[in-house]
Amino acid sequence: MFVFVCAGCGAELTSPLSQVSLPIHARQKYGNGAQLPVLMHSGTFAVDPDPWGGPWRMWDEIDPGEAEARGIYAPVHALSHGMPGASVIAPGDIRGTRLIPEARGGACCGLDGADGPNMACEACDLPVATRVDDCSLWQAVRLSSDAVHRVPVDGHHAAPRSWTELAEKGEETPPFEPIATWGGRLGSNHYWSWSPQWEAAVGHALAHLLVASKGQPVKVPGGLTAGVFQRALAVLLPAGAPKRRAVLAGPGRPSPDADVDILLVPVHPQTGQTWAPERPTASAYLVPLPLGVWLWLVSPQPYLPVPASGRIPQDVLRDDPLPPLPHYLFRADRGTFQHTLVRLPAVRSPWLRTILENLTHGTSADPF
Repeated sequence: MFVFVCAGCGAELTSPLSQVSLPIHARQKYGNGAQLPVLMHSGTFAVDPDPWGGPWRMWDEIDPGEAEARGIYAPVHALSHGMPGASVIAPGDIRGTRLIPEARGGACCGLDGADGPNMACEACDLPVATRVDDCSLWQAVRLSSDAVHRVPVDGHHAAPRSWTELAEKGEETPPFEPIATWGGRLGSNHYWSWSPQWEAAVGHALAHLLVASKGQPVKVPGGLTAGVFQRALAVLLPAGAPKRRAVLAGPGRPSPDADVDILLVPVHPQTGQTWAPERPTASAYLVPLPLGVWLWLVSPQPYLPVPASGRIPQDVLRDDPLPPLPHYLFRADRGTFQHTLVRLPAVRSPWLRTILENLTHGTSADPF
């Protein structure tokens, strides 16, 4: 475990934390006015290797070689030239800091970090972190890599959980959830929606699926997997009989057939490692999915609410009647899709560049 200390004076700035993988939805902007929950589990941190926040440079100001050196292979609107390598934590795990009022940013209902670090060390006033809790953004604190140091501390250093343990006891992510909005006169409001985590996860995986398709129609497994992927694939890829086949593979699953082209596999939530079969199929492309989403896809669970007794408090969601399902078809997260696709070298292929340009300029059917 580690604590983070101020680079200026050495004061401790966090509770003890264990490192995990950065969630796929870390940069997601969801909906309009939604109150998203905390990004990181308490007691954990993740390192974001990419720059975040200002200053920004427009694409026409950047040499293509410079962009590729940063792992970006197709045009984007603008690139962040902020400090890379921030450590992302839950707001409740920060210690010994104060907010910087003049660095509020262009926030709507909270802090968005647009003006750079908005938290300072209480002991020496060095700006050390950026708190983000505005509407439609996941709540987090980003510790600046040039203003804090990570220090090992005594404590329990558990080894990463095995794939077998994760398959048996891993936490599933339901595809539907209540989304909180800013409260009205009668308290907090909620609506039932497809999970923002699912929308981001599928957006990330969809970019990989396009690369794996090689421009040919793809067939994914039926049921919920088809429900979240097949419509977008039908819009983005040529019509016709599927020529490439994708299956769900991972720990505890049967070994995939040798002729399978694409494997939808889980990502280890602690290490970020993508699962791979012991005897990998030579041509199979591994499409990564967050473990919780993958677990639900391989073993969908019915919605079984726990009955409530007595009067239900006004701000508690009722279990009678059952929460309604979303009234719209599933849509992958466009921002996560584009963020992922431009960072895959295959996007330099003309057919993928065309897909990206059509989406950017709105010249084709929009699966998002």
